[in-house]
Amino acid sequence: MEYTSPSSFTAAWSYIENHALERQSPALQEARLRAAEAGLPQSSAAQTALLGALARWIDATSVIVIGTGTIVETIQLLDALGERGQVTTVDSSVQGIALIRTLLRGVPDGTQATLRAVNAPAHVFLPRLNAEDYDLIVVSGDADNYPAAYLQAPRLLKHSGMVVFTDMLALARQEDDGVLDPDNHSKKADIVRQLLDDVEADDRFDSTLTFSGTGLLLARKR
Repeated sequence: MEYTSPSSFTAAWSYIENHALERQSPALQEARLRAAEAGLPQSSAAQTALLGALARWIDATSVIVIGTGTIVETIQLLDALGERGQVTTVDSSVQGIALIRTLLRGVPDGTQATLRAVNAPAHVFLPRLNAEDYDLIVVSGDADNYPAAYLQAPRLLKHSGMVVFTDMLALARQEDDGVLDPDNHSKKADIVRQLLDDVEADDRFDSTLTFSGTGLLLARKR
């Protein structure tokens, strides 16, 4: 493969992101605006679109979304489920859960999937859920969400279910260079580095790391 300059990669990422933004539904555009006003950072439009596509491709009917104020992901996944199923949003912040509930009235017409919004830490709530009951788990937000979700994913997922870890480059808050800087040992950077090693070595999953948004680790339960 010939060398491609970093500026070319940046331009390509921006092009794809702008394309995805233009294709967003009015409900998602409103949700992203409201989240920004509330100071809750959201995932990239391209990443959100990919999550919706994954849910449709695996014919998901039961989804868990973990993270603080994961508003656009929740609305996108409710839309992807369409006329059936349930999205369970797990958020340790009262503000994030309140905003998700407020924006539900902006969910696209025809969406009949239900939402369960839970205000609790992931490591407290996930062990309470039924085993082998979920098609897709999406993990974002605080660093502690990642090991908590990885610990429970093999139990919670159905056969061939998927867990998706977002922000695997630890760049979401743009405070530093995340895992791109080998000398960065912030809590999030160290946790996602270890998570990548653990998931790739775990024979219960088929996994791949992909550069969508700020890095996605996709893992399918065998």
